[in-house]
Amino acid sequence: MEVALLILVIAVIFVVRTFKIVPQQHAWVVERLGRYDRTLTPGLKFVIPFVERVSYKHSLKEIPLDVPSQVCITKDNTQLQVDGILYFQITDAMRASYGSSNYVLAITQLAQTTLRSVIGKMELDKTFEERGAINAAVVAALDEAALNWGVKVLRYEIKDLTPPAEILRSMQAQITAEREKRALIAASEGKRQEQINLAEGQRAAFIAKSEGERQAEINKAQGEAAAITAVADATAGAIRQIAAAIQQPGGEQAVQLKVAERAVDAYQQLAKTNNTMIVPGNMSEVASLIGTAMTLMKGAARS
Repeated sequence: MEVALLILVIAVIFVVRTFKIVPQQHAWVVERLGRYDRTLTPGLKFVIPFVERVSYKHSLKEIPLDVPSQVCITKDNTQLQVDGILYFQITDAMRASYGSSNYVLAITQLAQTTLRSVIGKMELDKTFEERGAINAAVVAALDEAALNWGVKVLRYEIKDLTPPAEILRSMQAQITAEREKRALIAASEGKRQEQINLAEGQRAAFIAKSEGERQAEINKAQGEAAAITAVADATAGAIRQIAAAIQQPGGEQAVQLKVAERAVDAYQQLAKTNNTMIVPGNMSEVASLIGTAMTLMKGAARS
């Protein structure tokens, strides 16, 4: 009975040490008599008991690694508290097992030293603006060194950049001053634009007013010219009608009579408005005046 139990125990130990089930996204390193032999991939695998053993087990998943916070000195001699996180993945299980005694510690230390070197080349203001450049520089340096460790550094992200309290107060004061400056500039620009708009409005109104006055003067002048033309045309028509009437039989005698009547009316008006009346010494002068007027009217009729 004891022998059967012993055989059963040996059989169980043999099975356990012989059959290995490797999970998905894992890699197991097998050594044969203390020397690397092969890497087991996911699935059911066989190992020779007491001759071979699984020495290392690695996960091939992406692994986040928190990089401890540290103090970095910028180019302008300012202390900066930096905290970050690193993402890496094992690509070669054999190198990860034998390339470094502790690849996690090696990656962490290298990330810190590289970060101090990169930030030491930048001024404080640039460190806040160039986070992407800092992350890329750290990843490039780590990826090159971690190649011998069978590790692929995927990315590095800065979680926090914290300057000293005095620097924070100075930066806050600078930001406040800059915002006040922008507000004053915006207000002055608004007032300037308002003055420009008012001036342009006044200018447009003055131009419109002057154009209206100019057009009114033009219209008035054109109306006066039209009136003068109409009067002249009417006068010329009347003269032509008089001249045509003179050419008719008895026309000349009618004109003489009309002129004589106008002369008598003129003397009557003078008598009404003045106490002293001037009478021609020779009445033949009146006849001479009538003759002269007739001569002028005949000349006008001939022309």
